[in-house]
Order: sequence, then structure tokens, then C-alpha cells
Amino acid sequence: MEIYLVRHTTPNIEKGICYGQSDLGITDSFPSEVEKIHKQIPIEEISRVYSSPLQRCKLLATTFKKEITFDNRLKELNFGDWELQPWDAIHSNVLDPWMKDFVNVQVPNGESYVMLQQRILNFYNSLKLVPEEKIVVVTHAGPMRALLSNIRQIDLKDSFTIKIAYGEVIVI
Repeated sequence: MEIYLVRHTTPNIEKGICYGQSDLGITDSFPSEVEKIHKQIPIEEISRVYSSPLQRCKLLATTFKKEITFDNRLKELNFGDWELQPWDAIHSNVLDPWMKDFVNVQVPNGESYVMLQQRILNFYNSLKLVPEEKIVVVTHAGPMRALLSNIRQIDLKDSFTIKIAYGEVIVI
């Protein structure tokens, strides 16, 4: 089985804002980003598309013109109380403990990176792996890093060494 992990295109949000599960739109560069993504994937050979239900993924998933299964396990990290807040406005007494151990420390009313990894691995392990099948999974950088760190046996705390640009396609 080939799995094409695809990060959504550029979201329409200012730099420096904390977002995870906030349902953001996309920028005007969407058509050109989609064109680049499509060139990397044998679309006619794709049998299934899975996607985060957030619109920045959903819009990309529809461009494959295949049936889509939307799955909440593919959402980005839930930043809870920090969603849509400027990073520099988050008080250091809650931000610092998380920054020191973002893997295990849960964001207030959100989740930890370990929790995100558990749900993306749950999704991955639930796939019915058919040897010749090719599927697309449209998701976010957090779930992609968490899954790839498991597959590549990289400590979760070191997973940010895996660079994933908007619209990047990684084949596993």
C-alpha cells in the first residue's frame, strides 16, 4: 500500500497566531498549491481519500474528485484556550511548562502531543492495508510528524526535525 500524506495548503491567518483545530480558510495561492500537489500524486490510481474535516483540508481533499472519508482523528493539535491567540499573548506561567515538555503537557482545555499521536496512530492502525492500493490522507503537520516519528522511530520530542511545508506530499 502507498499512502500519500498531504499537508493542507497555506491557511489564511496572520503569522504568530496559535491555531490548531480552528477552522481556517485558505489563501489565494490555493490553485497553484493544488497544481503542485496533484503533480506528485497518481490521482487516477487513488482508491480512497481520507481528510481532516477542517476546511483547509476538506477543500484540498475535494480536488481529488474521489469519495472522501472525513475523520476527526486527522485534525491538528487541539490548542484549547490558546486557539486563535497571539503566541506572545499567552501568559508565560502556562506557556513555559508546555514549551519545556510539549510532548506530555496538555494545553489548557486542549491536548498534549502524546494525545495527538495516540489518535493519529489509532487512525493509521485502523486502515485496511491492501497491498496494491494507493490512498491520500489530507491532514496537518502535527499529525504527520507524530505518525512519521513513530514509523521512523524518532522520539516524539525530536519530531520537529521533520520539516513539512504547506502542500507537502510524503509517501509512506
